Amino acid sequence: MENERKSNIIRVGSRKSQLALIQTNHVIDCLKNVHPEKEFRLVSMTTLGDRVLDVSLPKIGEKSLFTKDLEDALNNNTVDFVVHSLKDLPTSLPDGLAIGAVFEREDPRDALVLREDIKAASLQDLPEGSVIGTSSLRRTAQLRGNYPQLKVIDVRGNLNTRLKKLDDPATEYSALLLASAGMQRMGWAHRITKFLPCSDMMYAVGQGALAIECRSDSEEILKMLAPFNHPETYCRILAERSFLKTLGGGCSAPVGVSTKLKKLDTNYQLTITGGVWSLDGATKISDTLEQTFTQINILEQIKNKPKHKLSPTDDGSTKRIKVVDTSDNNDNPLTELDEIIKSDNANCEELRSDDEVDALKKIFCGLQANRNVPVDVIKKCDDLGRDLANLLIEKGALNVMKVTQDLIRSSVVKS
Repeated sequence: MENERKSNIIRVGSRKSQLALIQTNHVIDCLKNVHPEKEFRLVSMTTLGDRVLDVSLPKIGEKSLFTKDLEDALNNNTVDFVVHSLKDLPTSLPDGLAIGAVFEREDPRDALVLREDIKAASLQDLPEGSVIGTSSLRRTAQLRGNYPQLKVIDVRGNLNTRLKKLDDPATEYSALLLASAGMQRMGWAHRITKFLPCSDMMYAVGQGALAIECRSDSEEILKMLAPFNHPETYCRILAERSFLKTLGGGCSAPVGVSTKLKKLDTNYQLTITGGVWSLDGATKISDTLEQTFTQINILEQIKNKPKHKLSPTDDGSTKRIKVVDTSDNNDNPLTELDEIIKSDNANCEELRSDDEVDALKKIFCGLQANRNVPVDVIKKCDDLGRDLANLLIEKGALNVMKVTQDLIRSSVVKS
């Protein structure tokens, strides 16, 4: 009886911030809809990134600032899986751990959030010397390169803390740059002044997606997560993570990306643009590569589904968005996804070759192979990101990144 009770309990790890808890409870709610027989218990904790708030992220020098404590809980069998913002997860995970699923991505772009008494509508409208707050090297470098007339100052803390600093009557900040997905999940879409187009601000690898990390040998958890492993999101973020892993970047270097998956007649085309900047934004190395896939039925059906109502993905849409009340909407798009996968892949396992079955056991940049995506497509997405990184390396990207990292190390020594 004791073993049966324990088998019905799923322990879910999360950071303690309001945004992290909102994201984790969203995942739990989705799983409950499909597995009402399970009891999901939330286990929240603080991470190193939450505890150290008086030092900029690159200066701390730890690659797993927001994930190590949660991963320790996984390794200690204190939790069964943890929910992360994917952009926080390094491209190489500890042995024995893997990303079991990535939920459908929300708008990955950055958002401009202006102080409420400022009447400007964009970054270019701000007076010279206006102060922009961000803790990201990627945003800082692109701001300095595109808007040298503006001043960038580090701002740490969770979303609540950052917005309080912006709204303080004595604040020095004119605006903040934040991930739009986080603002929308917090219910603060009305504070977004403008979505920044990727031509102005490439986003972070994995930004806007939720990742579920678990033990790689936990078949029960992996099977439970599989229907939620969103194919389009998976293809895009695999290419992005392969790009970053090949470069060897992270929060200690200004690296940004932009990806799109679009239909071309009977085929699909995955496009990835990546960039590396010097710390002052004066040097930029970037390029774009494309990969075409033959028609994939599961992606066809996913692409025909409506997107998040609060997450436009068209890069041309950068204005304020209309907030839609969906409180009475009981539709669960992830349950729909589960049904699509069940109907489309009913005999899929029987049709796979031995090589394909072995490939599905592989880990790609920390990601468990997605059973809802053909193996050859997974490999092509991985190759696409790697090829783009190597193209940038040929153009001198590693030298630019080394100079940036040396500058950061020297500033740490001086301080």
